[in-house]
Amino acid sequence: MQVVGVDLFCGAGGLTHGLKKAGIKVAAGVDIDPACKYPYEVNNGAKFLHKSVSEVTGKHLLSYYPVGAVKLLAGCAPCQPFSKYAQGRPRDERWGLLYHFARLVDEMTPELVTMENVPELIKHEVYQEFKSKLLDSGYHVADKVMFGPDYGMAQTRRRLVLVASRLGEIDIIPATHKPAEYQTVRNAIAHLPSLNAGQTHHDDPLHRAGGLTEINLKRIRASKPNGTWRDWPADLIAKCHLKDSGKGYSSVYGRMSWDEPSPTMTTQCYGFGNGRFGHPEQDRAISLREAAILQSFPDEYKFADRPENYNLTTLGRMIGNAVPVRLGEVVGLSIRKHLTAVNHSWPIV
Repeated sequence: MQVVGVDLFCGAGGLTHGLKKAGIKVAAGVDIDPACKYPYEVNNGAKFLHKSVSEVTGKHLLSYYPVGAVKLLAGCAPCQPFSKYAQGRPRDERWGLLYHFARLVDEMTPELVTMENVPELIKHEVYQEFKSKLLDSGYHVADKVMFGPDYGMAQTRRRLVLVASRLGEIDIIPATHKPAEYQTVRNAIAHLPSLNAGQTHHDDPLHRAGGLTEINLKRIRASKPNGTWRDWPADLIAKCHLKDSGKGYSSVYGRMSWDEPSPTMTTQCYGFGNGRFGHPEQDRAISLREAAILQSFPDEYKFADRPENYNLTTLGRMIGNAVPVRLGEVVGLSIRKHLTAVNHSWPIV
């Protein structure tokens, strides 16, 4: 039995690479960001389709599945419209992309469907409609908010994951790690060479740290792991943090702790002032490579083809937006377990 996937909103390939690690082939990925083409194709051996999901048809995507394959349609619609930071804002046009995901399921009737997004999505009507449509179409559905460290990620990311099957009951595998076994920042990145702020390592252009202004260099030197800007001398505290609106943002300009999982990686995780993204002991923000590893990308994962394309903003966006590779692997393992339970006589290749 050959299981083959197509990855909607594939980005740099986090979900695809995780499925691949679990032994599930992904034939193609769809994304609107042309910068994702190189990392997606070179690391995954899959075709990158530079299109909006709103533009593709089920007929087109079906051409990427071999005859007789068990079809998987996977994806993570852009999460920003549904995050807690977007609450109270006008409805984002990207909401509609989840309806296009549902449209493609309807046009393709794949045997398997999976999606992931921020936990807040579960409160939105668009998600409930997506789930109801799957159930009405004969799919068995399971969903769960997964906590990254419970599944071996060195990152406190929480994500809503849905898996669905037309073949029978399906579920997400139980947690693989207990709190005493959680992976830490030390486990993930302590092996990497030291860097200064603004430096790029000569052997790995992705091991690159953003620069720091003179005052931010003073601030990070005054910062303790898991501390806040309240630990600083008064002359280093930013005026915005003294206002009522800024007093709650205690984790910005913070250092990570070696012996705990990292905070959630974002599209600006390379910036010291954007969250608790300071290195535990070196006077700089984490590098792009460190951010990628905390997203569970392998150390050797390639993100750009030429040194001039190693842009902090572009690659930070790709890394922060990615589905963690380990999460994709967990989804893949859940699918393999399900297919084995459906029919023990089906070898999965």
